[in-house]
Amino acid sequence: MIAIEADKLTKIYRVYRKREGLFASVAGLFHREFKEVHAVQEVSFRIDQGEMVAFLGPNGAGKTTTLKLLSGLIFPTAGSATVLGHIPWEREDSYRRRFSLVMGQKNQLWWDLPAQESFQLHKEIYRIDPADFRRRVDELTDLLQVRDLVGQPVRELSLGERMRMELIAALLHRPDVLLLDEPTIGLDVISQRRVQDFLRYYQGQQKLTVLLTSHYMKDVEALCKRAVIINEGEIKHDGPLEEIVDRFSTHKVVELQFAQAEIPADLADFGEVFDEKPPRVKLKVLRAQVPEVLSALLSRYAIEDVSVSDRPLEEVIAEMFVATKDAETEMSGTVGSVP
Repeated sequence: MIAIEADKLTKIYRVYRKREGLFASVAGLFHREFKEVHAVQEVSFRIDQGEMVAFLGPNGAGKTTTLKLLSGLIFPTAGSATVLGHIPWEREDSYRRRFSLVMGQKNQLWWDLPAQESFQLHKEIYRIDPADFRRRVDELTDLLQVRDLVGQPVRELSLGERMRMELIAALLHRPDVLLLDEPTIGLDVISQRRVQDFLRYYQGQQKLTVLLTSHYMKDVEALCKRAVIINEGEIKHDGPLEEIVDRFSTHKVVELQFAQAEIPADLADFGEVFDEKPPRVKLKVLRAQVPEVLSALLSRYAIEDVSVSDRPLEEVIAEMFVATKDAETEMSGTVGSVP
């Protein structure tokens, strides 16, 4: 069953262009110049019920705008979308009871009050049965290890503790869809791991549909099997996470440990040396040339250990964005030069 479906979803903002200088500012009072910003351009994808999908892209790619469209916070310029059979921007109460949106840089809890007071407010808003409410609070606070902190003012909590409280508030009414925008941004490693472990367990238990945006690739690798990559408002990839490396990475990492303490001076002939800690060294080698390079290295040098691995996911994605932008710049320059 399809939980989320977007079909050519588009959002265009009309932005005022303020020119520099006093004269230009005065002139702008009578004649304003605007430009169109295509935040989302004909984005289409489907997410099945119970699926956890990563929604990736650089800053300004359109990730948060897409989540806002799916949650009904903003209206699209064109295209359509349904979540659990509802059109989000119609903002039906029956829909708002079935999803939650958590944004890592926004608070839904009252800053000066204990989190338990905000939980009580959610209980009334969503009309949760008192017995169910108590049971859910106990379950979620135990899973996220914050039971002893619910009576403490939110402003006194650490960032990691605050984010765990935000997740509890978002899940009290047992939504069917959870939209997560950078849930671990700014968190320390321990807090990140706790949030990851909780999301993995809870999503598996409740068969929750999750759309997750994150710049932290450890979140993505720990939680998601599928990734949708968006750049400059357009979908660039939609498929299994492991296909990203196969599709976009042109190199592999070859790590060598030499028998002698010194590293040979001519290793640059075999690939790009990028991490040198004698007697170990790492080379970036073209994927197609790995067998040939390994054969040459093993026949020439005394090597005690060797390993071949894919490059880190974040490097591959970052390189893909740069390559896409360079290609588009080159194409626009070529088009502009045609007489």
